[in-house]
Amino acid sequence: MAEMKLFKGGEFLITEALPEEVFTPEDFTQDQRLIAKSAEEFGLKELEPRREELEELNPELVKALLKKAGDLGFLGADMPEIYGGSELDKVSSVLLTEHISQGVSAFFVAYGVQTGIGSLPIVFFGTPEQKKKYLPGLASGDIVGAYALTEPGHGSDALGAETTAVLSGDGKHYVLNGQKQFISNAGFADLFLTYAQIDGKQFTSFIVDRNWDGVSVDEEEKKMGVHGSSTRSVIFQDVKVPVENILGEVGRGHVVALNTLNIGRYKLGAGALGGCKLLIQEGVKYAKNRVQFGKPICEFGLIKHKIAEMVIRTYATESMVYRTAGLLDLALEGIDPSSEEAGKKTGEALRKYALECSINKVFGSEVLDYVADECVQIMGGYGYIQGNPVETAYRDSRINRIWEGTNEINRLLIVDMLMKSALKGELPLLDEIRKITGELISLRPDFGEDEGILEREKKMVSMAKKIALLAAGAAAQRYMERLAGEQEIVALIADMIISIFSMESSLLRTLKKIQKDGEENSRIHIAATRTYIEDTFPRLDIMARQIFAAISEGEELRTQLMALKKLARYAPINTISLRREIAESIIPVARYHLTKI
Repeated sequence: MAEMKLFKGGEFLITEALPEEVFTPEDFTQDQRLIAKSAEEFGLKELEPRREELEELNPELVKALLKKAGDLGFLGADMPEIYGGSELDKVSSVLLTEHISQGVSAFFVAYGVQTGIGSLPIVFFGTPEQKKKYLPGLASGDIVGAYALTEPGHGSDALGAETTAVLSGDGKHYVLNGQKQFISNAGFADLFLTYAQIDGKQFTSFIVDRNWDGVSVDEEEKKMGVHGSSTRSVIFQDVKVPVENILGEVGRGHVVALNTLNIGRYKLGAGALGGCKLLIQEGVKYAKNRVQFGKPICEFGLIKHKIAEMVIRTYATESMVYRTAGLLDLALEGIDPSSEEAGKKTGEALRKYALECSINKVFGSEVLDYVADECVQIMGGYGYIQGNPVETAYRDSRINRIWEGTNEINRLLIVDMLMKSALKGELPLLDEIRKITGELISLRPDFGEDEGILEREKKMVSMAKKIALLAAGAAAQRYMERLAGEQEIVALIADMIISIFSMESSLLRTLKKIQKDGEENSRIHIAATRTYIEDTFPRLDIMARQIFAAISEGEELRTQLMALKKLARYAPINTISLRREIAESIIPVARYHLTKI
């Protein structure tokens, strides 16, 4: 039997993976399940009872809860033991992120920053002295971290920062001047990981202590959601930063920033997954108890449709998140966490999966928004009333499509990273496109009824890859190096790539479960996978048509559409009955039940 395989970043587009070669939630070890349980218990015992308290900004309470999380080893999951961390595998770290918050945004924002962008730059790029000085405090919660990248005039264009750093005459420190905006944890952070231009052109990362002269914060921002979190501007006025507090190398701040954001993105996908599961629970519980026209509303077809669709999209998200975490664990095998090069090697290994990290961020954040919106709809007027957890979640979820790079920026990055991999020869995309083009003349896709379990869906995923590669290849040939400027087309290509990763992740997970537990015990997983692929596959046809219509005309367009017609042909199945089956399996238990912890 095949073992889990270390695929290259983006390789899923050109490779037919086997179920045994990917990590799925059904592969959790007993230790990993215990970690998830302990995180969930922390949320239920420490956070849930203080939900109302934490809806208003309460820095002392948040810091006390971070300290408790630190005592349990939750804050140092991604830090080496020699610096006070727990040194967990990435799957375990993701499980913590998914299960810990119980939807309490004030804590989750602080926790997310502390365990991600507020500490990992030092883990990956800090010197041994910097790690020894700061990581134990960050792991215990004695030091609270913040990540200060965004500026008033530079949001998505973060590398164009205007904050300056000038070396002193004696060469012992840099004088920092500038302002950072929308900085999470800023109101109570002890440490800022920030960025400035040296000599106007060397973008560099710095570790700045809040207590140094010249460091100040502005008033709290009044936000749409995540009300209990701290968001302020940070001002640097002639701040003297010792040269030993440069993080990474002078002029290489972009390496620190981009690698850090990659990890933040895939962890954001995990946080969104946890939010989806909690909302499904709230929505189904309400639907079971709300009686209209003489029966609970969960018995109505349109409510069943909503419940099933929330479960289906959450299942796809979960499959993607843990497939990615498994890839990262494989990529990090053999790196000694105690070595001086460990952080750099870890950063390099994780950078290779930046594309998958962006996919997780975009897909997870948009599914969470969808689930929150549908839960409000299920509750009707009650879902719109302040104080209802679903109303709070609806507002809180919106920020996820903005921070860690907007979803628009991430869509552009997905295609940019893919094209760079192709140009570097890391992925033989052009060879694959030529191969598909050559196959088209004799290609006869067959989606007959008399097939094995999920064989039809396997063929659909395979055809989806061909559709995406043909469309992307035609666009790249049409525009060459100018493709990045055609953002509407790039976004369509990105959405095709995201769709393929989500479809295939769901499919491989379900096939692996069938191998392990049999078809009958995988019935709902199969229904979720079939429905998701059935609904997603036609969208690739539509997106490819839009791309071809934008880049071609006349005979060329007709030829492209004829090729597309071959690839996109399929016979529809009854998804209404599949959705009913999914909904009717979840309504009795009133929770997302496709994964056992």
